[in-house]
Amino acid sequence: MTDSLKLTGKRVIVTGGAGGLGRAFAQAFAQEGAKVIAADINVDGANETAELIKKEGGIAYGAAVDVTNAGSIEALVDFAKTEMGGVDILVNNAAIYAGLKRQNFDEIDEALWDQVMAVNVKGYWMMVKGLAPELRAAGGGAIINIASATVMSGSPMWLHYVTSKGAAIAMTRSLARELGDDNITVNALAPGFTLTEASLDLMDDAAEYGVNRGALKRAAGTTDMVGAALFLASRHAEFMTGQTLVVDGGRQFL
Repeated sequence: MTDSLKLTGKRVIVTGGAGGLGRAFAQAFAQEGAKVIAADINVDGANETAELIKKEGGIAYGAAVDVTNAGSIEALVDFAKTEMGGVDILVNNAAIYAGLKRQNFDEIDEALWDQVMAVNVKGYWMMVKGLAPELRAAGGGAIINIASATVMSGSPMWLHYVTSKGAAIAMTRSLARELGDDNITVNALAPGFTLTEASLDLMDDAAEYGVNRGALKRAAGTTDMVGAALFLASRHAEFMTGQTLVVDGGRQFL
């Protein structure tokens, strides 16, 4: 553990913390000395993340949250206040991604479109709305919205997901302006295609997908994304807000 990031003792909530990038973010913050709540609608997975962190010597809690439900978010905030005394950092990571099928825009079911927008867009807004009072009470803090490099490439056959992640970037810009007076930074992290379990389920050749378009010709793993998240939450990014940090191995956008 190092003190260079000054994350020791910071209180962090990571949504979508049951697995994939969310689990990797939660573990990374804990390794830097932060107290972490892994929150997810899949509470068993969230608790599993917390147990993994505890075995590594970190401080972590699992919690249930439905990011589209105000009462569920309020309960999460109360839990954070009871267990950690408040919140300093929010990683908005919960999103519908696993199980989505690539299809033409005019083949997407309307109900599925609404569901993706409810979780991936409304959910981010509701989490910020619910957590902002705690960040203000802490004298400031950091919000990291997980977007996607697919917004820059305009990936076809994926319109609901790409649109939702574009909205996360737009939301980041506006929230940064609204929360700046409260000493709260708001930035977006846009990972490229990353080999999570959900990504591996999308296609048979996931490990090779887009590798030939990268400056770094290998697939990305979850550990490739955590450094950027730690940076955005650290003292090194105290004067950085409203920005989108793309971490994709230098892929060429076609």
